[in-house]
Amino acid sequence: MWPFRRKQREQVDLEERSPELGIKYKDLLVMHHLTKAGVDLEQPRHVIFYLYAPSLDAAQSVAKEAQGAAYGLRAEVGKPSPEDPDSWPVTCEANTVISPDFVRETGNLFDDLATRYHSEYDGWEAAATP
Repeated sequence: MWPFRRKQREQVDLEERSPELGIKYKDLLVMHHLTKAGVDLEQPRHVIFYLYAPSLDAAQSVAKEAQGAAYGLRAEVGKPSPEDPDSWPVTCEANTVISPDFVRETGNLFDDLATRYHSEYDGWEAAATP
């Protein structure tokens, strides 16, 4: 018998939040990948958030509210693809430092907008270079 036991890795729900930072695990994973790639998160960089709304009206409302938030977000509504005509893409962009507070607050903003406008918040990405 082997004298050591390996702990089984517990499955983590990526939508759950870290109790220490209040950030969803999926967002912490993005931040981890960025830092693992050598990115200095204290340097401002281009960040894009992705949402998909069920109608043009909902997409425009999401874009308007996101742009009105105090994060310097610039929102744009795209056209749905022919394969999914009921999914209007909304991208929101900012040049900012990726701090835990920014990630938590913008995540809360987009989760709230997605809920209120029956949309899907698909996450975010950030440029590796400032």
